[in-house]
Amino acid sequence: MQNKIEDAVNEISKVVYGKEKQIRLALCCLLAGGHLLMEDKPGMGKTTLSQALARVLGLEFSRVQFTSDLLPADILGVTIYDQNLAKFSFHPGPVFSNIILADEINRTTPKTQSALLEAMEEGQVSVDGETRKLPEPFFVIATQNPTSFAGTYPLPESQLDRFLMRLKIGYPDPEAERELLQSSEPRITLDQLKQCLTADDIKLLHEEIDKVHATDSLLDYVQRLIAYTRQDDKFSFGLSPRGAIALVRSAKTWTMMNERSHVLPEDVQMVLPAVTDHRLRAVSDSSGKHGEEYSQRLLNEVDIVSD
Repeated sequence: MQNKIEDAVNEISKVVYGKEKQIRLALCCLLAGGHLLMEDKPGMGKTTLSQALARVLGLEFSRVQFTSDLLPADILGVTIYDQNLAKFSFHPGPVFSNIILADEINRTTPKTQSALLEAMEEGQVSVDGETRKLPEPFFVIATQNPTSFAGTYPLPESQLDRFLMRLKIGYPDPEAERELLQSSEPRITLDQLKQCLTADDIKLLHEEIDKVHATDSLLDYVQRLIAYTRQDDKFSFGLSPRGAIALVRSAKTWTMMNERSHVLPEDVQMVLPAVTDHRLRAVSDSSGKHGEEYSQRLLNEVDIVSD
């Protein structure tokens, strides 16, 4: 199974140059069963990475371009009266896919943003008084521009907490950028990417993740990290239990991807920024901006081994 994961990384690297760490973290997020938020400036490759992930996973894929006039029904679906059948029938929206790409999610209103909350947390949606299950597996990959950009509506903490990870793509290094400039348009090759994993593979990987062991000392380290965010007066609020579970689940998935059966502190440290940065905010930060310095503070000030 590890060979398939490596094949997936190699395939995505054909269209997203020089970003192996971000690719692996994105795969880690989805293989862990979580939802992924990618935030960066326009043109950094967020949408390309999202589409490449869907391609290599071989799952049913829908894309929604979020705009200020988008309505919840445009995502969830709508019930329409059918005159031929003389009854109401439900027309499912794009959320009824294995992977939904919510492109520029923070360019729509909070009401429409919240339409995804139930889907992300419970794998179902309620429309017109009826609850409908979503297909399994179900992943949301959302992209957003920095909140300082014009026309954006910041995601509330309740919705940010439902994303297992938040990633930033960042500028490519000079070598990768030269390769990009010398090649043809990357999007042209998206359809040429081969499928590397299936829904059954993902189910088997979930079972493998459950077998990964975290020792008591490792969990002690995780709890010290969590306690630091809740007790240090620099933070407005600490990590929630959902955030704590997300950290352990992500670390186990990273361990599994590296063909090990026991979680190491290095595994926790590798996934910690992606899992915690969007969940934490400093008391002094009145803008609501979530930054990398918070996770770095955790890594610097919390000892791996207790005294």
